[in-house]
Amino acid sequence: MMQQLRNSTKWIMILVAVAFVGLMVFEWGMDISGRSAGSLGEIGRVNGTPVIYEDYQAAYRNLYEQTASFQEDPITNAQNSQIEDQAWDEIVRTILIEQELERRGIVVTDEEIRSAALFSPPPELVQNPVFQTDGQFDLARYQDWVAGADRNTLLGLEAMYRELIPRGKLARQVGTGVHVSDSELWDLYRQEYDSASVSFVSFEPLTRVADDQIEITGREISDYYRENRESFFMPASARVVSAYLTKAPTPADTAAVLATAGELRQSILDGEDFAEVAMRESIGPAAGGGGDLGVVARGAMVPRLDSAVFSARTGRVTEPILTSFGVHLLEVSERWSQDSAHVHQIVLDIARTEDSEFELFDMADSLEVLGESMPLAEAATILGLEADTSDILETRPFVPGAGDVAEGGEWIFDPVTSLGDVSPVFENRLAFYALELVSSDPERYQTEAEAESAIRGNIGVEKRIEAAAEEAREFVEELRTGRSLLEVAGEFALEVRDAGPFTRNQFVFGLGRSNAAVGAAFGLEVGEISDVVVANQNVFVIERTASQPADSLAWVAQIDLQRQQELLITRQTRLNLWIEALRKSANIVDRREQVLRPADEQETAGLLR
Repeated sequence: MMQQLRNSTKWIMILVAVAFVGLMVFEWGMDISGRSAGSLGEIGRVNGTPVIYEDYQAAYRNLYEQTASFQEDPITNAQNSQIEDQAWDEIVRTILIEQELERRGIVVTDEEIRSAALFSPPPELVQNPVFQTDGQFDLARYQDWVAGADRNTLLGLEAMYRELIPRGKLARQVGTGVHVSDSELWDLYRQEYDSASVSFVSFEPLTRVADDQIEITGREISDYYRENRESFFMPASARVVSAYLTKAPTPADTAAVLATAGELRQSILDGEDFAEVAMRESIGPAAGGGGDLGVVARGAMVPRLDSAVFSARTGRVTEPILTSFGVHLLEVSERWSQDSAHVHQIVLDIARTEDSEFELFDMADSLEVLGESMPLAEAATILGLEADTSDILETRPFVPGAGDVAEGGEWIFDPVTSLGDVSPVFENRLAFYALELVSSDPERYQTEAEAESAIRGNIGVEKRIEAAAEEAREFVEELRTGRSLLEVAGEFALEVRDAGPFTRNQFVFGLGRSNAAVGAAFGLEVGEISDVVVANQNVFVIERTASQPADSLAWVAQIDLQRQQELLITRQTRLNLWIEALRKSANIVDRREQVLRPADEQETAGLLR
């Protein structure tokens, strides 16, 4: 076992390093100890402490890689600017924390590090199969590894704990005094688990109130426009010609995958083990288990696969089956009547072949080259592509076919882009695309005349709701005389509807979710009728018919876990507020714009002095 653990040391330490860097960046910021002046030196100061370019760049790289790992599209210029600012914020945060650790005299002893290394392994190692026995973390196994680890491994662990332990002490000091009482926990539990049942009537003002029941004056329109002018802001827009190359696989690509599936099927028929082929070739979560899907009930799979499962010969691989998920090979080992079957599956992803990818890249390069010397529509025609004209908004650049064209939108709305310019070829998850600017309109506010139609609609809704509320008040007055909800509803030609039991956080059909109507229901006693309630552009009168309180015994059974969760949330909130206050009171100098601007801009700035 010790040899296995020693052999795992290299990648385990990589895991420790990645976890350590990730925690420093996203929880406390990058480590800034041992900084060196570097080629660009300092790019700012925090209470007199220099912010070193290399530390900033390290934080930026980690954030950039993290962002890139969570999306398929290339990172846009706008995203990159956000990442740069976030890296700066993380560095500032880290320096402030280090300064506070020094001010408070918070240190870590060698004994604390030894104890943590032996008894508090990082979560990534707790979850590592190397340190598990029968699926559970084995502390003795982990401690054996620590005892036999080489010097570099131990130094890596020491560095991690030397950073983490003081910060943990600081977090506990900041969170000192945080307490959540039993009554607070019970209130929170009740908010989630108390339930109510109601009967209600809905006045549906948008359909119940006729046009001739409301009147809108010119003065009302002008007043509304003046009071809500910001809602009539129009972002910059542009008309563009677009041409795109889809990344979707071609029919030839699909045919190639079908051919590969046929070859794999023949290989299995010739004697190769199905499970080995699945582990080597298949995609999806079942691949690691040899493609074993277990027992599958009839109707559980998409129709084409379901039909194949319950018609295939047991023990024999099916012909390739094409679905939206890929190309499938199925093997049914057992089948019980027409109800269920034990199924194994190989799924091949339908993707572009290498030749198809090269062809796509060549076409994209050709589109860019041609776009440099002619209108985009002409370039598209030469390449056999369609060119479409559409309007896009700066706040939501979208082109049919190409999808979200955020990077192209940045180019279109850049002040240096002129009418008739053709963009370089950009790439997103769906396509390669190019844009040509045909016309543009700057951001502006609609005039009152342009906005009049929308204003009339908004005022009309408000007046209809008020008219319905007035009718509802008459309805309530009748109820206050002792008449029943059902009786009065009949006279007003309204339907009484029932709902519940439901909790405060559930969506309630007819009432909505987490709104004034649901809140009113929980504010009533059983048998009590509400006043007029306005919610979701509707008007309600509600009667509570039943109450189901939260189970106090179930609450007691989980109170310790609930307390831990609420304390964690409360302490984290306090910590964030404390750090923000620390930042607001700090003397922070940001010199990134001067130090990091391109060299040619710096030369120009020097000539203008």
